[in-house]
Amino acid sequence: MLKNMPKGDEWKLVDKDKNSTYYNKSFNFDFSFIASDEIKEVVKGYVWRNYREGNKSLNYLYNRMLGLKYFNNFAMSNNINSLKKLTYNDIESFLSFLKTRISKRTKKPLSYRSQRIYFNSIKYIIRWGQVYMPNKVPNKEIFTGNEFTGVNKKVKTKFIPDEVTKQINLALKDEENIYIKYGLVILQSTGMRLSDLLKLEVDCLQEHLISGWTLTYYDHKNRKQRSEIPIPNECVIAIQKLIEETKEIREQADKKIKNNIFIHKPDRGSKAGQINSIPKITYYQWLNKFVENRSITGKDGKLYNLTAHQFRRTLATDMYSKGADLLAIRDMLGHSSALTTSKHYADIKDKDRAETFDKIGILGDIDNVNEEVISDKEKLEWFKENKDKGARMCDGYCTNPIENGEICDRLEKKKKCYTCKHYITTPEYLESHRKHLRELQEELDNNIYGQHYADHIIPTIEILKEIIRRLEEL
Repeated sequence: MLKNMPKGDEWKLVDKDKNSTYYNKSFNFDFSFIASDEIKEVVKGYVWRNYREGNKSLNYLYNRMLGLKYFNNFAMSNNINSLKKLTYNDIESFLSFLKTRISKRTKKPLSYRSQRIYFNSIKYIIRWGQVYMPNKVPNKEIFTGNEFTGVNKKVKTKFIPDEVTKQINLALKDEENIYIKYGLVILQSTGMRLSDLLKLEVDCLQEHLISGWTLTYYDHKNRKQRSEIPIPNECVIAIQKLIEETKEIREQADKKIKNNIFIHKPDRGSKAGQINSIPKITYYQWLNKFVENRSITGKDGKLYNLTAHQFRRTLATDMYSKGADLLAIRDMLGHSSALTTSKHYADIKDKDRAETFDKIGILGDIDNVNEEVISDKEKLEWFKENKDKGARMCDGYCTNPIENGEICDRLEKKKKCYTCKHYITTPEYLESHRKHLRELQEELDNNIYGQHYADHIIPTIEILKEIIRRLEEL
């Protein structure tokens, strides 16, 4: 396989995988920055063999090459000319080297994530070499496997907060960029990756006799067709609108992309006047512009750092918080393992509310509720008039069950009201809370779904213990 390898240090490789989002795109590999010829030989072998056999995507290999530049600088400064002679101490020194580097883009020390990416670039090449070029790499283990597990051991899922989602959807009503206006609706509804969104075709919608409309698209990362995914009506309308509004430009497009929904004709830049598929970098530029122009802000009042992938995690979190089965979420996102879903995607939004439990009033006499518990005078007056009617619940009282004429979703679905700041309970409900606690502890003892499911139950158990403790003191 290596005998057909291109000569020289500059290669122009074309992605020939028809199922790749980079199909027919050229990648310029330049190996000249690698000072050692022996190291360069291994790197070239790694790139060429994985490219020819299709084990790794061309884009993946290109990014691995970029990540090697830090190792090359480290090797040059330490007179390392061969991977074969690398030791465990060299790896430890390289870790220290990465921690002292300054990013040219941010002018700040490399982030934890960047350090891990650059470290893995050389680690994976050595791992490959131990199989295919064993005489060129260490034959002893020089990696511990936990070089980057000391920080951020528990992945914190970053979903879009509800208040930010509301701002986004409100802004989309008047958004002029149709690819943002309808694209974000599709991302919210399906949780698909941006690379798959930008390759959607006009025949992606399928009408189902029973369950309405479903979506069919190609999952480029996993190299498989995703079909018959149920989607809400707003997603159907968004796709239909895009098909309708891109009809004219698609009729003028090259036959290779004329079925694509996300195509445009830029009016400036190097491709001005040309009809092309929308690249991810352009979409992210539009997304950043959307956030800035519409003043989408977080709790800190600063512009929210929105990415397309956050919609994927938000959908998983919403589904999980509403009680959806983890396997159903896995299938929706197209993960091969539920472990990936639980570790990186599905979180419980109620954890945020649980942290504010200390603000909830646990009272011995409901008639003593005053402005210290309910600061809004209008709401306080309503509660005093309705505490034995509309405010009464099976295990307490709700001080604000109706907002803007609509019943609170949490109250209506009887889910976790005790983690809401509007919830109040009294000693008369003590036995009800004790019973609930026993049921949850039994569920935790019999848990067969793993740690993530336990993480879902444990905060609730702690809240109930605190409720019971306070009520027993009254």
